[in-house]
Amino acid sequence: MIDQLPQWFQIFLFSMIPGFESRFVIPIIAINQFNWVWWKAFPFAIAGNMFLVPFGLLFLHKIEKNLGKISLFKKVMDIVFPKIRRKADKKIQRYESLALIFFVAVPLPFTGAGLGTLIAYLFDLKFTRSLLMIFIGVLISSLFVTVIYMTGYYLIFYQ
Repeated sequence: MIDQLPQWFQIFLFSMIPGFESRFVIPIIAINQFNWVWWKAFPFAIAGNMFLVPFGLLFLHKIEKNLGKISLFKKVMDIVFPKIRRKADKKIQRYESLALIFFVAVPLPFTGAGLGTLIAYLFDLKFTRSLLMIFIGVLISSLFVTVIYMTGYYLIFYQ
């Protein structure tokens, strides 16, 4: 069913998946599967990656409040949120913007726009600044992974 959607829309949708995001959609799906050039895929992937971020920044407090009424979610939040705050606390307090960019930009599991949004929420960072810092991190991460992929591809197949 999803393969019946236009390729640009598939790139946009797949970029919304946490952990996968634009940084992997560009090389794996857009370049490798669809044979797109990176610069054509980039805007769709970045837009898809960033699409849910403003909603998360604006509405996570309401989601947390409503999920907190369900005992299972409350237990999970009581365990997970303090761990995230503890791990990121000193770095976020000291380097707020740069730490958020760095956290989103590092292409490792459990980093990216989704968790960057959660960190911005947990530390009550300003909406506009958080949105900009997450966007910069997404750009860096996507460019970095795409460059690494393309460099490896050309070294393997054109040397």
